[in-house]
Amino acid sequence: MARHCILVVEDDDLLRDVVVEALEGTSYTVLWASNGPHALEMIGAHDEIDVVFSDVSMPQGVSGIDLAFSVLERKPDIRFILASGYSKSQLPKMPAGVSFLPKPYRIVQLLELLKQPDATAR
Repeated sequence: MARHCILVVEDDDLLRDVVVEALEGTSYTVLWASNGPHALEMIGAHDEIDVVFSDVSMPQGVSGIDLAFSVLERKPDIRFILASGYSKSQLPKMPAGVSFLPKPYRIVQLLELLKQPDATAR
């Protein structure tokens, strides 16, 4: 089974560390970024990234939704999962095919979502 590479984008250091540590024990190679601009740098530097798991609300002017639109425009085959403490109906429109995980979530919920067929497959 091929290893996938997931980029975890989360500005909360503690939460990011917990998620990264949990995912490192799976079939994923795990990279991380602390904000949207950092995530864009990582995606540009790592062609192997095939899943991005990002918080919606982040500092430095690039939300998870902005990140999804930007990345999927250039790399439509990347799978995107966004997480937020807001309900999906309270958020701006997301790109088609983006999965949503409400906060607070349990790691097992993220793992189950990752096991589901890629919603962004085109």
